[in-house]
Amino acid sequence: MVDGVMMLPVLMMIAFPSPSMEDEKPKKGCFQVYEQGKMTCKTPPSPGQAVECCQGDWCNRNITAQLPTKGKSFPETQNFHLEVGLIILSVVFAVCLLACLLGVALRKFKRRNQERLNPRDVEYGTIEGLITTNVGDSTLADLLDHSCTSGSGSGLPFLVQRTVARQITLLECVGKGRYGEVWRGSWQGENVAVKIFSSRDEKSWFRETELYNTVMLRHENILGFIASDMTSRHSSTQLWLITHYHEMGSLYDYLQLTTLDTVSCLRIVLSIASGLAHLHIEIFGTQGKPAIAHRDLKSKNILVKKNGQCCIADLGLAVMHSQSTNQLDVGNNPRVGTKRYMAPEVLDETIQVDCFDSYKRVDIWAFGLVLWEVARRMVSNGIVEDYKPPFYDVVPNDPSFEDMRKVVCVDQQRPNIPNRWFSDPTLTSLAKLMKECWYQNPSARLTALRIKKTLTKIDNSLDKLKTDC
Repeated sequence: MVDGVMMLPVLMMIAFPSPSMEDEKPKKGCFQVYEQGKMTCKTPPSPGQAVECCQGDWCNRNITAQLPTKGKSFPETQNFHLEVGLIILSVVFAVCLLACLLGVALRKFKRRNQERLNPRDVEYGTIEGLITTNVGDSTLADLLDHSCTSGSGSGLPFLVQRTVARQITLLECVGKGRYGEVWRGSWQGENVAVKIFSSRDEKSWFRETELYNTVMLRHENILGFIASDMTSRHSSTQLWLITHYHEMGSLYDYLQLTTLDTVSCLRIVLSIASGLAHLHIEIFGTQGKPAIAHRDLKSKNILVKKNGQCCIADLGLAVMHSQSTNQLDVGNNPRVGTKRYMAPEVLDETIQVDCFDSYKRVDIWAFGLVLWEVARRMVSNGIVEDYKPPFYDVVPNDPSFEDMRKVVCVDQQRPNIPNRWFSDPTLTSLAKLMKECWYQNPSARLTALRIKKTLTKIDNSLDKLKTDC
């Protein structure tokens, strides 16, 4: 009893087995907190201590605690350590087994992919691990349809692009130019066009790749993009741009060999205007696109399709503009457009380079020249002109910047319009339209959308005339 309060004496005896502490007297005492004593009393005996507890007045007077004899086991403690050890061993074994299985599966996967590579891939050894999408059973149409619905630009996913690019076999060279070559290639039995850029035109390749992969450009009158890749061939690095293949070639080549009737003439020029209008207009929304100016529109950069329509190609000099940010992206390409097709403001260097509309007006000037090239090949009353490039009669085959500046800016000459055009209503309308594309003042020129609407109206009037007849 302490200060009139009866304590419940609880014995706690601790014995130590070490020789230096064998004479240590047992410790006795009471717990002030019942719950604390209750927890301590439940401590199991161990080689270092033994606890005996009791409850009642002076109940610990005749109680002694005995240490376990040497060699005596402690089942509970031993079982606990055994269980922990088994758990640890089981976890380690499971992790090792999983790692082994994963390693075996990975090796099989790599071996299977290696067997699928074509001989060129094996030779260069640069594509290991790149075939991560199963394109083997897909057609280009399947892949491109999936790409369009995914909403991630115009192109295929980058790894699929590299896979497709490195499975292409080059068959024949179909064109050569200052900036590279164009080949007809084959991918799983389908024809594709492969434009191989020269090293000095790397920035054009990069610009087209960037534009096609970030902008939704799918349109029937814009050349369809498939893939882009930097690859090795004949121990040198090549820059490839893979697109749809159009066997009829460029409009420039087509017009040299083919004459046109009224219907085919209108089909060609209307499709070019539609493609240009699609480039120039900004489309808002998740499937939208910025406004784009081509900057190098000419008959050599327009391809003829099997259905008689055309599609615009070569976006290496394209300029992009977004109204939401009011940013003008002109790229980083020192290459300039084709001098023969340059607008007056480009030749005399008065163009407003920080204004996007200026670049669109340059495209309209060039479109007027292409329109003139096409109209010359339209047969009317049994008469047709030979194909000639714009200004063929006043500048040499490869005109200089100064040659074109004198003709277009100083003398303000325009391509000659033959008298026979004015006896044909369609050619008369086309002549009026092209003149409105050639104004010296850029802001007075028509827009691509207005040109498209005018050509559509001419085409509809022709259909109406056929119906009335």
